[in-house]
Amino acid sequence: MAPDAVTRDSAAAAPGSLALAEAIDLRQPWLAPWTPWLQPILEALRDGASVAEALNQTLSGLGAGHSAQGMRFVPQSHLPASEAYEAFIFRTGCVPTRDNLHDLLNGACWLRFAAIKRRLNSLQAEQIATSGVGATRGPVRDALTLLDENAMLLCGPARLRDAHRVHDWQTMFVRERNLWAQTHVVAFGHALLENLLQPYKSITAHVLWVDLPAWGEGTNPVALDTAMEQPLVAQLTAPWLATKPFLPLPVLGLPGWWADNEQPGFYDDVGVFRPKIDKNDFKDTHQLLK
Repeated sequence: MAPDAVTRDSAAAAPGSLALAEAIDLRQPWLAPWTPWLQPILEALRDGASVAEALNQTLSGLGAGHSAQGMRFVPQSHLPASEAYEAFIFRTGCVPTRDNLHDLLNGACWLRFAAIKRRLNSLQAEQIATSGVGATRGPVRDALTLLDENAMLLCGPARLRDAHRVHDWQTMFVRERNLWAQTHVVAFGHALLENLLQPYKSITAHVLWVDLPAWGEGTNPVALDTAMEQPLVAQLTAPWLATKPFLPLPVLGLPGWWADNEQPGFYDDVGVFRPKIDKNDFKDTHQLLK
């Protein structure tokens, strides 16, 4: 998570910017919903901006009332060697940012889901202030890192959620496949998004289901993002996170995400679509976000 952008005196100072922009294909189903945030970032990179500069330019275009206003993306060199990354962000409102895909996608997440990212950061800083930075993070910081890096947020029909809780992949992806048209899917974790730049079958997200009873298939996606943020931010507490309330989901099983999953046999691979055996799961103490 800790990042290293360089300051730019001219367009030539960020020689990798074009390569970074070309690595992101917004036609992919997991990236297409990110287009309003990623498109201006990629355009700035093509014009020679560093990642931090591209993020700041995009942030400035989001308007004074946007929840990410007040944040800044800065070169990694601004992070003191003696200070933890998360503590520095909490203290300064500045996100150390390297010129790489990981930090580009992390920055995009700050722009799209600033309220969630601020809450994750404040909880990380609180844990660091209480326990310091040791060889291991502890259960709360582990859960915060998993959510930040690898989470997927889902909002949709209860039949899908119930099938997911018991790893009934055939019901979830075959028998009730048409219900995915009624499901809002957010690939939230920036490491998850980075892995999907070179997809492979076993990529598995840590899923949180969010309950939004008053929404329909035609609801504006940006409005859905906002509606999902509110209950999640309220739910994010240290005791709840310590339970690791995630469900595993091999994301290339999502309808429309991978051509091979049109064949029902795709889900018979128990090395990827595992039966529910607690010792092989993430700490499966699923709690529906209210």
